[in-house]
Amino acid sequence: MDQLLVVKNLSKSYGRRGYQTAVLNDINMTVREGDFIAIMGPSGAGKTTLLNLLSTLDQPTHGQILLDGADITAMKNKELSVLRRDKIGFIFQEYNLLDNMTLQDNIALPLSLNGVPGGEVIRRVQEQAKVFGLAEHLNKYPYQLSGGQKQRAASARALITKPRILFADEPTGALDSRSSRDLLRSLRTVNEEGAATILMVTHDAYTASYAKQVYLLKDGRIECRLNRGADRRAFYEEILSMLATLGGEQE
Repeated sequence: MDQLLVVKNLSKSYGRRGYQTAVLNDINMTVREGDFIAIMGPSGAGKTTLLNLLSTLDQPTHGQILLDGADITAMKNKELSVLRRDKIGFIFQEYNLLDNMTLQDNIALPLSLNGVPGGEVIRRVQEQAKVFGLAEHLNKYPYQLSGGQKQRAASARALITKPRILFADEPTGALDSRSSRDLLRSLRTVNEEGAATILMVTHDAYTASYAKQVYLLKDGRIECRLNRGADRRAFYEEILSMLATLGGEQE
């Protein structure tokens, strides 16, 4: 598989010179097309900071991030805006759906803003809605949907532009167990069918067990990496065991 995202000697510190706090220290990793990676670690390990750097929402103190071979750390704001539009999808813990628009229009919004023809928009919305189990809800408004349905809609919207990589920040954090399972199964499906490369931050071992690899951060460094075998339940137990050895509160 081709290298999609390459991280070289990535570090991030906050504060003024002489009073800086290091959050990430010399991170090196490679995300290949078709990967589904979960980032975990104790509270304060740097998970969200890493996600923000990789997704262009923040700038590193040192190091390089290459997306499709282009150094995003050297890009100007206008270039980054185009990159986010064309190559990156986002899922956040909050759904960020527009209450005055139907589910269909919410999912279609990125395509509509990009001037995609109406027929193509409808086709792709219906395609995403089927994948995420939302085909019967497209004419409803967000207030008529459950939290799980809204998060699946946010995921469908993030993927409708066919981004090169999907970043997910605690996507199951506000969901109950059944809604979490439905969302994770849908994300696993789009990943396995080759429609999405996913990098996800989560504090939850069950959520992480749906990924193909889990990176565990501690004190701003990659402590270890786990690879899933055929059995997701066994992978879940392996993740729990590793988190226990790391210690610290998982948030």
